[in-house]
Amino acid sequence: MEDSNQEKAARDGGGAGGTETPAPPSGPLSSSGPLSSSGPSGPSGSSSASGSSGGRSRLTTLGSFSYTAADEEKRRGVRRMKTTATALLLLVALIYALATWGKNSGLGGWTAYVAAAAEAGMVGALADWFAVTALFRRPLGLPIPHTAIIPNKKDQLGASLGAFVGENFLSADVVRARLRALGIGSRLGTWLAEPDHADRVTAELSTALRGALTVLRDSDVQAVVGEAITRRAEAAEVAPGIGKTLDKVVSDGAHHRAVDLICSRAHDWLVRHGDSVMDAVQGGAPGWTPRFVDRRIGDRVYKELLRFITEMRDMPDHPARGSIDRFLRDFATDLQSDTDTRARVERLKSELLSRPEVQDVIASAWSSVRAMIMSAAEDDHSELRLRARASLLSLGARLATDSRLQGKLDGWIEDAAAYVVSTYRGEITSLISDTVASWDANDTSKKIEANIGRDLQFIRINGTVVGALAGLVIYTVAHALGA
Repeated sequence: MEDSNQEKAARDGGGAGGTETPAPPSGPLSSSGPLSSSGPSGPSGSSSASGSSGGRSRLTTLGSFSYTAADEEKRRGVRRMKTTATALLLLVALIYALATWGKNSGLGGWTAYVAAAAEAGMVGALADWFAVTALFRRPLGLPIPHTAIIPNKKDQLGASLGAFVGENFLSADVVRARLRALGIGSRLGTWLAEPDHADRVTAELSTALRGALTVLRDSDVQAVVGEAITRRAEAAEVAPGIGKTLDKVVSDGAHHRAVDLICSRAHDWLVRHGDSVMDAVQGGAPGWTPRFVDRRIGDRVYKELLRFITEMRDMPDHPARGSIDRFLRDFATDLQSDTDTRARVERLKSELLSRPEVQDVIASAWSSVRAMIMSAAEDDHSELRLRARASLLSLGARLATDSRLQGKLDGWIEDAAAYVVSTYRGEITSLISDTVASWDANDTSKKIEANIGRDLQFIRINGTVVGALAGLVIYTVAHALGA
């Protein structure tokens, strides 16, 4: 697999203080060989990299997968176990040689048993050495089929691992059963019922809310809010609603206070601006009339107008008030049933909404709401946070005791999790296979060997011992039957 530019730079520059271990030499004395111990390059090719800066070793970094100093420490433990396993093989070989010599020299029949056991032990040791070595490299460097399994089959192993995880862990039934066993609703309720936990959640929600409001651009939100309000107002016919409201107001007599206020203000205005009223009447008189006549007419008009307004103010049963009531009732009826009146109201509504001043007011509503929410979220004693905390405590208490509510919450969580694993199982498992495929084959093999190599060397030791025992049993049985 070709190295990326980043990996080359890491090796050329020494990375972040890491070390790269060169590939081990092949042959009978290599780390994969049965007689290996610790040559100049070390059992696993972990020699000091001559030619690098200051003779320092380097680690190959592979993005999210790296061969680290901790792995190198594990490799040293693996090398010690390899030495032990190889030493045991050499010991068995030496025992076989001595037992064979003793048998040929007539030292006794027991030497044949020892030779048979040692011979089988060597066979078992060599077979297990071959099996263990074939996982990570080609034994003795020979192109034997079905060897170097991890480097050659890395991608297939990753795909198989992804498929295994998808079939056995990411199925809807498995996820549902696991979540149901957890009892999330009950646990969450018990946790939220604690005041300290409710305070913590409230603080985190406030922080998240402030962060969201900070990220949002005011101009974008204002445009969305303005469009939503305008579209909603244009889609809804307001005339019938206004008519019903007006009819209710008139029926309850709630408008009488408004009429009283208007009459009172009109009377006070006339008292203060009597000269202005008379001047207006005189200014509208024909030019050929005498001025004293205009003044008398103006004075008369002012007095009659003042008397009319005074009577309306002081007489609840004044005929003009009744006329106002009838007008409002008729107008309320027209707003609900008259097509022309409703159309005029809709046109007036559209004209008002299209005015820049109204749009500015609608857009500025977001700024006011945002400032209010930000202030409430920052204040620990604001009504918003206090109510949120109280709601969380109440929810926690209910969840802790209400089995029906617990069942609903658990069902929602199970449905959501099942949907995720059912819909995105392919994407989740591909993360495993794609990640494994991106690893360097040699470094992957080295890292896996560093982590499980000690146990594999125990297989070699066990193979030697079990092989020797099996050989001894077989020889004993065969000798007994032959005798």
